[in-house]
Amino acid sequence: MEAFDFVIVGAGSAGCTLANRLSADPDVSVCLIEAGKKDNSLLVRMPGGVGELLREEGTYNWGFETVPQKHMDGRKLWQPRGRGWGGSSSINGMIYIRGHHSDYDQWAQMGLRGWSHADVLPYFKKSEAHEHGESEFHGGNGPLRVTEPPVDVPIFKSFIEAAKQAGHPYTPDFNGAEQHGVGPFSRTISEAERWSAASGYLKPVLDRPNLTVKSTSRVTKIVLENGRATGVEMAKAKGRQAETIHANQEVLLCAGALQSPQILQLSGIGDPEHLKAHGIDVKVASPGVGANLQDHLDVVLVHEMTQPLSLYSQVKGWRKPLVGIRYLLNKSGPGADNHLQVGGFLKTREGLEAPDIQIHLVNAIMIDHGREQFDADGFTLHSCQLRPESRGTVGLSSADPFDNPAIDPNYLATEGDRRVMRDSIKLMRDIARQDGLASYRGPEMVPGADATSDDDIDAYVRATGETIYHPVGTVAMGADEASPLDGELKLRGVEGLRVVDASVMPTLIGGNTNAPTIMIAEKIADTILQRVPA
Repeated sequence: MEAFDFVIVGAGSAGCTLANRLSADPDVSVCLIEAGKKDNSLLVRMPGGVGELLREEGTYNWGFETVPQKHMDGRKLWQPRGRGWGGSSSINGMIYIRGHHSDYDQWAQMGLRGWSHADVLPYFKKSEAHEHGESEFHGGNGPLRVTEPPVDVPIFKSFIEAAKQAGHPYTPDFNGAEQHGVGPFSRTISEAERWSAASGYLKPVLDRPNLTVKSTSRVTKIVLENGRATGVEMAKAKGRQAETIHANQEVLLCAGALQSPQILQLSGIGDPEHLKAHGIDVKVASPGVGANLQDHLDVVLVHEMTQPLSLYSQVKGWRKPLVGIRYLLNKSGPGADNHLQVGGFLKTREGLEAPDIQIHLVNAIMIDHGREQFDADGFTLHSCQLRPESRGTVGLSSADPFDNPAIDPNYLATEGDRRVMRDSIKLMRDIARQDGLASYRGPEMVPGADATSDDDIDAYVRATGETIYHPVGTVAMGADEASPLDGELKLRGVEGLRVVDASVMPTLIGGNTNAPTIMIAEKIADTILQRVPA
């Protein structure tokens, strides 16, 4: 049996971060276990490959689905999650957003000492290598490279102008002093390449003798002995004999908001009734495991474009194979861009402390994650509700660790959530009809000119809403004993086991979740090593 001081489950945003920081101590041995493969695909490295990666199940995408959604016409919704080195940071849209300052202050107000914005800002800065160097809100020397996008595409300039005409302020840095407004999205792209957690944290330290990476190995359960996590069982494939990896100090579960609760439940940690229903012996009664699922639901407003200037015209026909060729030759062309340069954090009503929706512009027709193809030029405005009231669950579909988890986000369960989504459509329409976009704006494709009443818009949201890929909260930390984790992300009721990924967030932050997940791992690495931020 192999043994290491720390066994990390999952080489995603958190796992790569922990592997780097913990193995920096030469006296500590670290094993990082990942179910997927090394991220050696051109589609992963090339920013423009994001559309292909998100669209369907594959080598780098688990390709999950939800259970039928009660409040969304009984639909099963697509749930892409990253598989392989870098996890979801290797298939995401590469937008670098931290969330609103008040998100973290709320965690502190919930009794989680050490998680206020002032507490976590040093870890955001520690992780970041911003192209403009260190400043009050940015780091200059971290592993994660962050760059500002070129906003020279005419429609991106026109969107910002239209939003300003609609009364929204311009904000040059959503990660700075003020989030509210429209402006450019910072990106984890460097030298025209995706800068995932694997690129920033894992690959530079692979030569460390005290770091072992095991790919294509799925952890099937955590080994518990006398109330302590002593290691994990893993298998290369279904039906293959399981192998045990021993942890001398701690097991660090970093499998993500959908699979960390699944692995805990398979190990006998969770709601007793749910475990018994699947024939699993209860080792630790923790009803909060798999509960509290929150996600950003997204809707789109799509207009035809009156000029052949969208991504469609850039890659249609004979131009499509040239995308990869141009990128391989000199890292130029559509493949070198994520095409998500601009967007905004806006308020659907007066009196809100923080924005309640995030929008972004895509210079293409983007419906159903791009799985529905259109032979036409167009532009898409996306909007997601930042702080949903609805809460869902992640459970077991069976006791087989190779089966997908049962995912129920329970979208649109409250009238408050339905109102925000409805109002976001109206807000996007208000921006789209401004003079700033007049030279590009063709007919509205969806929801369509006939969808004018609140009932019409609600029906459209139910029929077309989709995830924007930010599930969190399923193994939440909390000051109360009912929460699965304490403020140091230790699992209550088990020694030697922490969960470190997006599942630990007690509430969903107002923005994209990759940067906050890396911040969480940075903070816990220092906690484990008993260090304080510089």
